[in-house]
Amino acid sequence: MAKAKVPKRPTRDEFVLEELGNQITEAYQEESIVVLTVWGWDEGVKGQIVQLDSRTSKVHVNQDGATIKVPFMDIMRLDYPRD
Repeated sequence: MAKAKVPKRPTRDEFVLEELGNQITEAYQEESIVVLTVWGWDEGVKGQIVQLDSRTSKVHVNQDGATIKVPFMDIMRLDYPRD
């Protein structure tokens, strides 16, 4: 059986990644509620960033009492909720 083709994650240059990293760090330090758009996920992740794990390159987001670990390279965008 042939393996189904999965689209590859879009590549981004170092400046885009650095800016995204700065936004994530700022939201973490200010304890802001954010919405992360994650590649390959149907819905965004809304919550507060509670930990930045440099060892695993994952961003830990507290969403309704549960911690969701999102790989940094899969985060496409960071927004602040409008409500």
